Formats: sequence, C-alpha cells, structure tokens
Amino acid sequence: MALDKLNKVLVDQVKDLESTGRAKGAENVVTEVIPAKEGKGPRYLLEGHGDKEFLRMNANSYLGLSLRKDMIQAEENAALKFGVGPGAVRFIAGTYKSHVTLEERLAEFHHREEGMIFSSAYVTSLGVIFPLTTKETVLISDELNHNCIIQAMRMSRPAGKAIYPHNNMEELEKALKENVGKAKRALVITDGIFSMRGDHAPLKKLTEICEKYDHLYEEGVISIVDDSHGVGAFGKTGRGTEEYENTKVDIIVGTLGKAFGVNGGYVVASHAVIRHLRETAPTYIYSNPITVSETEAAIKALEILDSAEGREILKRLRERTLQFESGIKAAGYETIEGAHPVVPLMTRDTGKTKSLVEHLKKNGILATGLAYPVVPKGDEEIRFQISGEHTETDIDFVLEVLKNYPNK
Repeated sequence: MALDKLNKVLVDQVKDLESTGRAKGAENVVTEVIPAKEGKGPRYLLEGHGDKEFLRMNANSYLGLSLRKDMIQAEENAALKFGVGPGAVRFIAGTYKSHVTLEERLAEFHHREEGMIFSSAYVTSLGVIFPLTTKETVLISDELNHNCIIQAMRMSRPAGKAIYPHNNMEELEKALKENVGKAKRALVITDGIFSMRGDHAPLKKLTEICEKYDHLYEEGVISIVDDSHGVGAFGKTGRGTEEYENTKVDIIVGTLGKAFGVNGGYVVASHAVIRHLRETAPTYIYSNPITVSETEAAIKALEILDSAEGREILKRLRERTLQFESGIKAAGYETIEGAHPVVPLMTRDTGKTKSLVEHLKKNGILATGLAYPVVPKGDEEIRFQISGEHTETDIDFVLEVLKNYPNK
C-alpha cells in the first residue's frame, strides 16, 4: 500500500523533529479541575499523575474567567435554547442573533464601526491578511510575528514582502520608503504583544510612520495588529496594546480564547473592510462560526471586562504580574520586564531550560520551556503566564520552587 511508504517517511520526519528538539512531545491530558479554595487558585489533575495537583502557569486565560459560574451559566442557557452547534456556515443558516450581538459589542468595545467573528484567532489573521492582499500590495511584517501572520503571508501573492527586525521602526520606515512606486497598497502587520517575550509593539510610532507614507501609496498604508494576547490583559481597561500606546491602528485582530476564556477570534475595522471580508475571507465563508453558547459566554466575558469588576480583575492581574516579575529578579533570574502577564524567565541555555521545566513539574507547576531551535540559541527561556485566578499564595509557591532549583 502507498501509505506504508508514506508512513516510513513521516516516522523519520518526526524522529528528526525529536532529535533536534523541535518536537512538541506528549501532551498533558487534564482529567479534573479542582476549584479555587483556601487562598489558592484552581489546581489540575493530569492523566498518569494520580491525585497530584498542578498549578498552571502556562494558560492563556489571563482574566481567569472560564471557571466562573456566571460564564458557565451563560453558555449552558444558550445551549439549552439553541443546541450545541450552529449547524451551518454563516451565509447559509448559521448566523444567530447572538453572533450579531457579539460583533456589535466588540466593535463598540474597540470604538470601531463594525466587527466580525471567526472560529479562531488563527484563522482570523488568515482571513484578514489573505483577502486584503492583491498583486499590487506590499506586506511588511515584524520578524517575531506569530505563525498565523507568517502563514497568511505565505498564502498571499503580493507585489513584495519585507520583514523588519523586531520592533525596529527605522527599518519599518526604510521598507515603506523602498517600496514606494512598487505597490498601490501597503499592509504593515505586527503582533500587539509578542507572546514568547511579553513585550509589545511600539504602535504609536508605527502608526505615525504609516501616516507619514500613506499619501505615497495609491490605496494607502494600512496598519494591522494581531492583539490576541493584549486584548483583555493589557491597557488600563483591557483594550490592549492600542490603548496602552494611546494610538489607533486601522484593523485589530483579537481572540475570544485567551483573556475572554472562551473560544473563537474576531476582527474590528471600518464598515467597508468588514463588508469586503464577509464576501472574500475563505476562513469565514467556508467554516462554521463558534457555537451560540460560546458566543453568549463571550458576551458575558466582555460585560465583565468592561465593568468596575473587570477593572478590579485587571488591577489584581497587574499586582500578581509585578509580584512574580520582582520575585524572579530577586531570586537571581533574568527576565524581560514589561506590564503584560507573560513573564519570561531567560535561561539562555537549552539544557537548563529542560531541566528547570522538569523541576517545576516535579513540584506541581506547569510552565512552558522554549529551547533551541524553537528560539535562537542564547534566547532559551521559560514562559510563565500570570492569570487573574492566581493568588498571592500561588505566586509565592512558584517563587519558592524557583529559589530551590539546584542548578540556578
């Protein structure tokens, strides 16, 4: 059989990934969630580890909303009323009132004319960049942008592409200047928060540069930010990197699956952009939307975030982030300082990264190690992610385990 020959090739390819340290390896399988109690946040049981409890320091649920009773109730109520799936893509019969309401609320939250939801943030970026790229478009991207942006650029057939060094606005400007006359349209694309490092794009400077060169491109210089890790976790009211930088980009891509604690992705922009994307984005047209129940949970999450309670959660999140960042520095570790709840512990060594991840797991802590060649040699790290569910006791516990690491 042909598959026998293919199987051998694929097995060899996976072995190569494993031997070079690029394989993701076996996944942790969660079997039970133990609710927060006695000053501790939630704990998790994993398959193969019996009743050993684990503290997650590697979850994207920055606000800690997914286990809230009001969030669960919103999803349950919608599931009882509308079922567990939409049953069709949006343009056939898969659009429910809840989908429209969420899009309106997201647009209002971001002060944009219109919003549009997708099945995930990954396919949102694909569904925004690909349709907006013509043969007379130049794509300009930060070198550390997320894989979804990289793949969208690979799918597209622009007039040209330029990758500028991380957050280097001088090189961004140089790329725009060099492409004047070579394209009618320029799309300048960046992450808001760079998820491996926790640092953010200098959006104020970026938008100023885009505006400076806009008149030199017939169809404009369009700024696009994927702020999936920023929205809900960054900025005074959780409106992300744009709010933190006190500026406004043209198009924002966001997620419902991180700070909002649910599932799905979205884009907010002008009426014209959204109308065009509804007719041209393949990842929207040919894919089911998120369920009505997920949509109602996302609406509830947005209500919580955009309230006095939400601001209090953000305040606690910043306090725990500062507590952890200060603690690892005091313990003699290196980090990349920033206000975002992604806090990297820089090991600068592949072996130390793997050893420290094992030490943490042995002591009941789940964290993500990033080693060469996933990151450049010398940039190896442990990525910690703080959540609104974490308590002061939780952070102290992790810091104590880090202090006791023998190979520090």
